[in-house]
Amino acid sequence: MARSLMIQGTMSNAGKSLLVAGLARVLVQDGLRVAPFKSQNMALNSFVAADGGEMGRAQAMQAEAAGIAPDVRMNPILLKPEGERGSQVIVGGRARGSMSARDYFTHRRDLVPEVMAAYRDLAASYDVVLVEGAGSPAEINLQRDDIVNMGLARLIDAPVLLVGDIDPGGVFAQLVGTVQLLDAADRERVRGLVINKFRGDVSILRPGLAPLEELCGAPVLGVVPYVDLDLDDEDSLSSRLDARSCARVIDIAVVRLPHLSNFTDFSPLERNPAAGVRYVARAEDLGRPDLVVLPGTKQTLDDLAWLKEAGLATCIEVLAAAGTPILGICGGYQMLGEHIEDPLGTEGGGSADGLGLLPVRTSFAADKRLAQTEMELCPREGIFACWNGLAARGYEIHAGATVSAAAFFAVARGDASQNMGAVRENVAGTYLHGLFDEPAVVDTLVDALLTARGLPSSAPRVHDAQAYREHQYDLLADTVRASLDMEAIYHIIEEGAADAPSMRREGA
Repeated sequence: MARSLMIQGTMSNAGKSLLVAGLARVLVQDGLRVAPFKSQNMALNSFVAADGGEMGRAQAMQAEAAGIAPDVRMNPILLKPEGERGSQVIVGGRARGSMSARDYFTHRRDLVPEVMAAYRDLAASYDVVLVEGAGSPAEINLQRDDIVNMGLARLIDAPVLLVGDIDPGGVFAQLVGTVQLLDAADRERVRGLVINKFRGDVSILRPGLAPLEELCGAPVLGVVPYVDLDLDDEDSLSSRLDARSCARVIDIAVVRLPHLSNFTDFSPLERNPAAGVRYVARAEDLGRPDLVVLPGTKQTLDDLAWLKEAGLATCIEVLAAAGTPILGICGGYQMLGEHIEDPLGTEGGGSADGLGLLPVRTSFAADKRLAQTEMELCPREGIFACWNGLAARGYEIHAGATVSAAAFFAVARGDASQNMGAVRENVAGTYLHGLFDEPAVVDTLVDALLTARGLPSSAPRVHDAQAYREHQYDLLADTVRASLDMEAIYHIIEEGAADAPSMRREGA
């Protein structure tokens, strides 16, 4: 049975997800088998595992850092916000309907057996399970039936590292206040403190560390510097979404929908030195970009209504008529069509006309399609013809079934009759998340956009996307190893199993 270490934070966005990923990479480098675990995640950035189960994108990223395949057991409960209606509740990778916040908090203890079954299954196969908390354990209004912070730590008997974010200021108050709001038994579980996202000279911080340790009753195990790495972010807290201007030659405008999901789709675009990605929520900020992207959304009909009310729908229609390339992904693809209907109330019911830029019609069904997908791109008209013959792979997460009268955008690998999207002149749409993960897809599109501007193509780029991500994880691990007292962390992990042989490998 694996040992465990839990990483909790003083607030959301304290950096727990990346710290778990970094620690996982360090332990794997030291020869251990490591799995991430987060009992409950609230996120619109999700991932589809190989078995077709849906899980939080952050846990998929942590699994990749640990060198293992993402598994829905790593995130047994995923909550996908649905605006004022509450959240869709996904358990064990499958949707179980929607609940208001009140109803969920009333019934979440009923999910403890499934959380524990997922944890025990993982623990039986690994040396260490790194457990991530959510929000803050000091939310005293939620402590009674907690299953994600100290409540979970008690269930699995895990020691805790408490992480504070110094970037917004007030990190000493964060850490001391959090510890003081815990009951005595839970305070004993806090075995170490970590100060995260520090910028500047750490010697200036050191005079405050001894008083902090005394007030919290736990040692400071390290000060982790702010690092700028190209790894997946958590939902609306991501700084990527704050980009409002383009400092590069090619201007790509992604519409920042109110229920924007899976914006990690567009991170690979930023790796091309000629491409700049900005997020637009107002018609007056759209301008005349080289490409407009309508992204995925958890609430297609609601966000379509917002798009029209904000004036962005009209702007996109005008740009499309002038020849600007428009691309829709998942919910964005549905919006580009002629009509969307929700006869079963999957998103609350109703129907609406889309932007009419693609001759497609969508009807929502009760069951969600969840699948990893490989496809061959085959657009043969307009600027997207640059992709004809390229391969793409990713995943689908959608409840809509779309009927198209347009030319195929792509076909499923091994089934040339299966339409995986639609294209008409300069407008295209697809359900594939991860379309841009293949470097050739990014580079050929950017070159086509440069050519359309009358600019020379960029220099040929040959790079391995997987090798690039592995390098990012190694850089993160280097930072974590250099910043934290790993000897103390190993001791904390091992202390609960004093009679067991050391888990550290020779040379670690």
